[in-house]
Amino acid sequence: MKLLLKFDLMLVALIAISLTAVSFVARSFLVKNAKAQVLQQAELMMESASSTRRYTTEELKPLLKKSPAYKARFLPQTVPAYGATVIFARMRKNFPEYTYKEAALNPTNLSDRAVEWETDVIEQFRNHADQKELVGERMTPTGPSLYLAHPIVVEQSCLECHSVPAAAPHTMIDKYGSNNGFGWNLHDVVAAQIVSVPTEVPMQLAKKAYGTLMWSLAATFAAILVAINVVLYFLVVVPVRKLSKVANMVSLGKLEVAEIPVRGNDEISELTAAFNRLFVSVAKALRMID
Repeated sequence: MKLLLKFDLMLVALIAISLTAVSFVARSFLVKNAKAQVLQQAELMMESASSTRRYTTEELKPLLKKSPAYKARFLPQTVPAYGATVIFARMRKNFPEYTYKEAALNPTNLSDRAVEWETDVIEQFRNHADQKELVGERMTPTGPSLYLAHPIVVEQSCLECHSVPAAAPHTMIDKYGSNNGFGWNLHDVVAAQIVSVPTEVPMQLAKKAYGTLMWSLAATFAAILVAINVVLYFLVVVPVRKLSKVANMVSLGKLEVAEIPVRGNDEISELTAAFNRLFVSVAKALRMID
């Protein structure tokens, strides 16, 4: 097996090992980074919803309660969940994959009733009172999605409408009836804010970046391999072949061979110079014998 081929095989093996290691690290990093971006989007949506709820409770509801319309009919704008839900419902016209819901086990408005997987999220909070956040992934009709959930705990202000029907505003009873949304107890987890963000686009971008990175590295390593082969061929293989050719001719008794020119100060040059001296010594010895 030729020296250059041995070197190539060794170098290819090292490159393959390096690419495997880089592939594992790069893929893990890009996927982790994509998930972090999705989670950050979910956290921004959650904070926006929570801020809307606080605005409704602290500023909007006190103003609406002074309005004559408040006594005449139920105003959903006074409910903290209403503003956040409506804002994100309007956002979904342009971004249908992004969802926000305040899912409840026993809501006043039945459109807020938790579905099966949302019920599991609420039960998780109910069974672990110290848990304030839950992150998970699930499949949706539009593709994989990451969800971020925060528990909704009953506060004293909630009992004004959700303790017993008799204590609730009559306008709310007129609108929603007295069969749902009651029996809540202070400090109980009765619902959850749930934000869902699609993960397909960030993951596709991560896969594309991963593919581009690996192809670029493979092309770079291939170019380096070719460059090293060219350099080795002219700096090592060609001089060694010349030495080998001259050595074969001398071994056959052909002493008319010219000395090999010495160029440079590297090891190959030193070997060539030493070989030239050896050739001269051998030639003199053979002539003396003759």
